[in-house]
Amino acid sequence: MGRPPAKSLDRGVLPMLLGYVLCRTQSAVFADFAATFEAGGAALTPGEFGLLVLVDRNTGLSQMALARALGIDRSTLVPILDRLQARGFLVRRRSPTDGRTHALMLTPSGTKALGRFTALVRKHEKRIASGLSTAETRALIVLLEKVRASARSL
Repeated sequence: MGRPPAKSLDRGVLPMLLGYVLCRTQSAVFADFAATFEAGGAALTPGEFGLLVLVDRNTGLSQMALARALGIDRSTLVPILDRLQARGFLVRRRSPTDGRTHALMLTPSGTKALGRFTALVRKHEKRIASGLSTAETRALIVLLEKVRASARSL
């Protein structure tokens, strides 16, 4: 004897709310990111990937500038940096221009790992955008940036 057919869940107004749809989409995208990395034999979060890219592209970046770029506070950033430093991906050195701050840079191991991580992210991005054309993907990014800018203006 099989299960009775699943009743469709009435979500009311939720599917028409941008925040609700974005949250569900983010959950699905993060789950795919994690599955992609697990299948690739790697462990990294989307936030850690973004952090590594920013440090790679901005050698010597201060922790405060990085926290601002990521939109997080310093107390949230420090444990992430600790984890990535413990994994041998980055180092913090005293800034040559301001002894009160740390300059961040990737280690050679971090640079190598970032190359492998970037290949995994490209696979992930290709999969999650597979239902969109290149033009639709670009348009969606532009629209999402507009939503982000509006939300941050409050």
